[in-house]
Amino acid sequence: MEIQTGLEHKFARFGDALEVEDGCVISGYASLFGAVDQGNDVVAEGAYATSLATLAAKGTKVKMLWQHDPAQPIGIWDEVREDGKGLWVKGRLLDSVAKGREAAALIEAGAIDGLSIGYRTRKATKNSKGQRLLQELELWEVSLVTFPMLPSARVAGKSEDTELDRSLRDMAAVFAGARADLARR
Repeated sequence: MEIQTGLEHKFARFGDALEVEDGCVISGYASLFGAVDQGNDVVAEGAYATSLATLAAKGTKVKMLWQHDPAQPIGIWDEVREDGKGLWVKGRLLDSVAKGREAAALIEAGAIDGLSIGYRTRKATKNSKGQRLLQELELWEVSLVTFPMLPSARVAGKSEDTELDRSLRDMAAVFAGARADLARR
């Protein structure tokens, strides 16, 4: 069993159920259970349960950040919950914050379509395929990001992939994999 103390990031694209309402309310999946990401990690169902219960007991919320920058909160996650598919989030971008307005415009244009979780691993093991199975995670934040690590969860209703989109995702995957390898050392 592996227990880590450093803050990690796990990327995902918005899931199939992405909703953007009134340009500022967003919802979708920040993490998908059972999906192998480009860092060779798999999040187990129930991995967030303890963390979400602890946050609720304390009366605190998961933070919504821009690109994992703690100096740039851009909104409020009103709902964060696990279901059979993954970690589902719903929140509001704050249009009274400049970066919140920018994020809304970038989402609307399709330039940003990724979510990434900031977490600490509390319990993990290796499965038979050599992948890290994340069994318990302490969730700190969910960020809007440019390059997600889990390309299988896609934005609904956006235009088809272009060669440039695939190339950028491939490049981001290489960087994310290298970052994950460094974090494990």
